[in-house]
Amino acid sequence: MSYHKHMPATPHTEHHFNASESVRDVVIGMSDGLTVPFALAAGLSGAVAATSLVVTAGLAETAAGAIAMGLGGFLAARTDEHHYASELAREHHEVKTKPEAEAAEVREVLVSFGLTESEAEPIVHALRRDPDRWVEFMMRFELGLERPDPSRAFKSAMTIAGSYVMGGLVPLVPYMLLKDMNRAVLVSVGLTLAALLAFGAVKARLTGISVIKGGLQTAIIGGLAAAAAFGIARLVGQA
Repeated sequence: MSYHKHMPATPHTEHHFNASESVRDVVIGMSDGLTVPFALAAGLSGAVAATSLVVTAGLAETAAGAIAMGLGGFLAARTDEHHYASELAREHHEVKTKPEAEAAEVREVLVSFGLTESEAEPIVHALRRDPDRWVEFMMRFELGLERPDPSRAFKSAMTIAGSYVMGGLVPLVPYMLLKDMNRAVLVSVGLTLAALLAFGAVKARLTGISVIKGGLQTAIIGGLAAAAAFGIARLVGQA
């Protein structure tokens, strides 16, 4: 019988979700963008009578929050770049000045993956013939570091900031369209909680946890933040 007759009709494939850096940035920006302006708008609703004031303050907070979050993402990515460059230079130096110690570390890494000393030795010798590959191995498997994308900082800043703005506009739209404060509050709460539920469900689906649990957790956190802000504003206004 030929080999091909033993092949399965459909090749086996494994599906894993590897949350990309861009997806993580969207999650960071959108989650804060939905929650913080929502809480601010709800809080102001308990203290002011004009929806225009809520819109003005909400847009100002959204702009400031987007800039702050984007800058935070930019600086975090640049810090990762500098850390990687520093560790890369250190590994190159140690490979040149302490090759035996570095070779021993390679053996330890390989043994930790289940190889025996004798099985690891040929790999160690092969890596020692190519210092660049040797250093790359140490960066990935000893330090757990991947080479950062050079454009990562700018992309991260733009993605987080844009996601924050998108999320921040959701609770503000009802105040832009409605003049009656009570109606605007109710519509804003309903719209934002629906958005939080949907966002939490999508995030949960991507990360492999319960969709219902993820959606409810996100909505509850956002709702509690808004309720706290609303209650504090009411208490201050009545004082």
